[in-house]
Formats: sequence, C-alpha cells, structure tokens
Amino acid sequence: MTSPSTAQAGAPLGVGSIVSESFSILMRHFLSVMLLASVPTLIALVVSGSMIGFGVATGVADPTFDGAGSAILFVLSIIVQIAIYGITTALLVQLAYDAKLERPLQLGRYIGPAISAALPIAVLGLVSGILMALGLMALIIPGLWVYAVFSVMSAAVVIEKVGFGGLGRSAELTKEYRWPILGALIIVGIVGILINLVATFVVGLVVGGVGGIGAGIVVAVLVQTVISAIGVGLGAICIALIYARLREIKEGASVRDIAAVFE
Repeated sequence: MTSPSTAQAGAPLGVGSIVSESFSILMRHFLSVMLLASVPTLIALVVSGSMIGFGVATGVADPTFDGAGSAILFVLSIIVQIAIYGITTALLVQLAYDAKLERPLQLGRYIGPAISAALPIAVLGLVSGILMALGLMALIIPGLWVYAVFSVMSAAVVIEKVGFGGLGRSAELTKEYRWPILGALIIVGIVGILINLVATFVVGLVVGGVGGIGAGIVVAVLVQTVISAIGVGLGAICIALIYARLREIKEGASVRDIAAVFE
C-alpha cells in the first residue's frame, strides 16, 4: 500500500468528480450493475411481499397495523430489506473498483466477500438507520449528518473486514468531510428518489390496470425491481468512490491498493 506520508491532508473531496464518475460507471456497465442490483432487490421484494403484502412492498398501498403480529412483520420486512441492500452494496463496491481500474468485471468473484460482510452490514445498517430516523424526527439536519457520518460503513466492512467496527471506521474516515459527502449523496439521492417515484407510478398503473392480482402483481414486482435497481446501483457506486477518495486523502491508498484485497 502507498505510504501514509503521501496522504493529501486537507485535499478537497471532489464532489463533482465523484458524482460524474458514478454516473459514468453506471452507464458503461449498465447491464452488469443491473444484474447485481436487480437479483437481491427482487429477493427483498418477494420476501417483504410475502410478509406484508406486495402492494405495501411495492409502495402502491399503505401498511395496515391490525395487531402486534402485523407490526412485527412490518419491522422484519424492513430488516430484510436493509440486509439485502447491504449485500447489494457489497457486490457493487467491488464492481465499482474493477470498473474504475478498467479491469474485466468478474461478477461471480464478488459474491463470497459480499455474503461474508452481510451480517455486520445488516446489523450496523439497522443501527445507523434508527439513529438517522431519530435525527430526522428531531430537526432533519441531524439525521442527514448521521447519514454522512456512517455513509461508508458498508465499504469499510467489505474492503477492510472490520466487521462490527464498521460504524467507527466510517466515522473516522468521514471526519472533516461530512458536508461534501452529504452533498454528493444528496445529488445521487435525488436521482434515486426520482427513479423510485417513476417506479411507483408505473407499478401503480400496472396494478390498477389489472385489479392488483395475478399476473399484474408479478409484472409490477419485476418493473419495481428493474427501475429501483438503477437507483440502488448508482448509490452504491457513489459510496464506493467516496470511500476510495477518503482513503486516498487520509491514508495515501490508491484504488488499486484497495481493490488488491480481492485478488
């Protein structure tokens, strides 16, 4: 690894460059990104749909809580989605580095490290999600700040194998760069929100057109999966690039150094 003495103390994060490269990687490797993002997203939708109903899972119906059992299932569905989102991020972090280095993508090679990191990412994702929700309920800004603090947790768990120390490692890396990180994530997040709104609108049309049953539900889930996977893929790539840039600034680590852990 490059010596820490080469670290660029006080260097800018480069929000514009990170966002631009995130879109570039997504477009250049669209089919591979879609494959890695769509399969876990579909699994999450099917599992969540079986728990709370596919209308709720796809966002075209509001959840109903008619007892403790339904509330528990709703919480469990959220946990499942967080866990699978973590696996998706873990997969795409590896793809992003191969793409940045212009190396051949090896989708099968990404599975092992992603599964190994799934449990800590799921648990830590739930913890950080709760903290962010509390912050959002307070004054919104604290919630966004928490999001920036723990934004590279998944990348740290996958790359450095820090396990349940991922939140601390993310807090360490993001220190002094949280506002620009938040800026990058907001830009990408807005795109993701717009994509999800399109997905929900299209799914609503499909379900409404067939009465929300049978083949219509199947088509709706597939449409939701494919469209949502674009936003998920873009967000995961952006996080991977933010993590790499922070390591470069603070520790002098190049992307090649970071990607070497998978070789």
